[in-house]
Amino acid sequence: MTLTLEAARTIIATALDHGRDHGWKPLSAVVLDAGGHVLSFDRGDGASPGRFEIARAKAYGAVMLGMGGSAQMARAEAQAYFMAAVNGVFGGQVLPVPGGVLVRDAAGAVIGAVGVTGDTSDNDAAAAAAGIRAAGFEPET
Repeated sequence: MTLTLEAARTIIATALDHGRDHGWKPLSAVVLDAGGHVLSFDRGDGASPGRFEIARAKAYGAVMLGMGGSAQMARAEAQAYFMAAVNGVFGGQVLPVPGGVLVRDAAGAVIGAVGVTGDTSDNDAAAAAAGIRAAGFEPET
């Protein structure tokens, strides 16, 4: 199973709504396919213009490493040299913090990743997870 544009738009709309419903700062969200290519992006009203790069880096790290942002952050704290090396391999395109969430299908296969940014990293991850569930997939933060 693959992520469709329709599913990506559902994920993003739900994630942004989740943030608004909770009174969080304006969120921005991106959905990447399993190859790390952008399917869709939206920057919420009032979100700063640099949010695309942050959201993409969160999602890119998740899909390229096969681990969510929370796991990446734990790895960075335990082995900073590893994440520094990974970031070198990927040209500085990885941001190892919560908010980069893997998208898994019903069989557990990674089919993409979502990056959300704008509020705290934990809130960003919660918004991404809400969007992923709304589209019928399983999140891995």
